[in-house]
Amino acid sequence: MSEPIKVVVTGAAGQIAYSLLYMIARGEVFGKDQSLILHLLDIPPMVGVLDGVCMELADSALPLLHKVFPTTDPAVAFNDVSAAFLVGAMPRREGMERKDLLSANVKIFKAQGAAINQYAKKDVKVLVVGNPANTNALICSHYAPTIPKENFTAMTRLDQNRAKAQIAAKVGVQITDVLNVIIWGNHSSTQFPDVLNGNVKVNGVEKSIFDAVNNKAYLQNEFVETVQKRGAAVISARKMSSAMSAAKAACDHMHDWWNGTQPGNYVSMGVISDGSYGAPKDIIFSFPVEIVNKKWKIVQGLKLDDFANSKLVITGKELLEEKQEAMSVVQD
Repeated sequence: MSEPIKVVVTGAAGQIAYSLLYMIARGEVFGKDQSLILHLLDIPPMVGVLDGVCMELADSALPLLHKVFPTTDPAVAFNDVSAAFLVGAMPRREGMERKDLLSANVKIFKAQGAAINQYAKKDVKVLVVGNPANTNALICSHYAPTIPKENFTAMTRLDQNRAKAQIAAKVGVQITDVLNVIIWGNHSSTQFPDVLNGNVKVNGVEKSIFDAVNNKAYLQNEFVETVQKRGAAVISARKMSSAMSAAKAACDHMHDWWNGTQPGNYVSMGVISDGSYGAPKDIIFSFPVEIVNKKWKIVQGLKLDDFANSKLVITGKELLEEKQEAMSVVQD
C-alpha cells in the first residue's frame, strides 16, 4: 500500500459528504491501493454530527483509511492536502434568489481559497461542489494566487451523468453504452447538455446519439429541460437536494482527474476558460476535457450548430454576470 495522501472534504457533516466520504475511503476515487488521511471540515454548530460521522467511518473498518481528522479550523483542514472536495456551502432556501445565495457563498470560498493558498500542496486538485459551483471555484482560485488556475474546477459531472441516464433510457441501452455527452457552461438552469458529438452503442453497433434518438425536437427541448431542471425535480420529490448522485458525480470527477480518461472519451468539467468555442475568457466554464497525467485539456474541433451556439452564449452571459457580482461582494 502506498504512502497515505491527505484529502479534505468540507461540509463533512452534510448529506452529500455522508455518501462521499464512504466512497472515497473505499478507494473508489484514488485507487484500491492508495491509503488516505481524511480531513473533515465543518462549522462549529456541526461538531456533534461530525463526531458521529467519524464514529461511522471507524465502524466501517475501511482498510485504506489511515487516519481521520475532524476540525473546524481551515488551517488544519487544508494542511498539506493533495485533493480537496469543497462541498460545504449555504444551501438555497425557499424564496432565496440565486444572487442571495451567491453573495453568502462567495465569502466562504474567498476564505477557503486563502487557506488553500497558505496551507495546501501547490499541486492540490480542488473540486468545488457547493453552489454556485462555477463562480465559487473562480473566487476560490482568485484568492489562491500561488496555486495554478488549472487546479480549480467546478462539478458539472452530475449534469453529465443525468444527461447520459436520460439518453440511455430513451434509446433503451445501458449507461455504459452512452459516450461523450457534453455539458457546456454553468452548473445552473442555463447549462447546455449537448449530444451532437456523442455516440451510443445499440446492439453492439456504435452510432451517433442524434441518429439513435432520431428526434430533434426531443433533443432540443424536453431532453435539455429535463437535465437543466433535474435538481429541482429531485428536491420536489425527495424534499431534500440531490445527495447520493452528487456524491457519486464528485467521485467520478476526481477519479478521472486523478487517473485519466480513456483515449477518445471525454468528460465535462468546469475549468478556467481560455476562450475556446467562443466562451468568455477567465471564467469557470464547463467544457469537454480529456485528462492525461492528472492534467486536463479542453477537447478542440467539436461541431456545434446554431442551436448549440445560441445556448453557449446564454450560459456564458450568466457566468459573466455572476463573476461581476461575486467580485463586487468580496471586494466590499
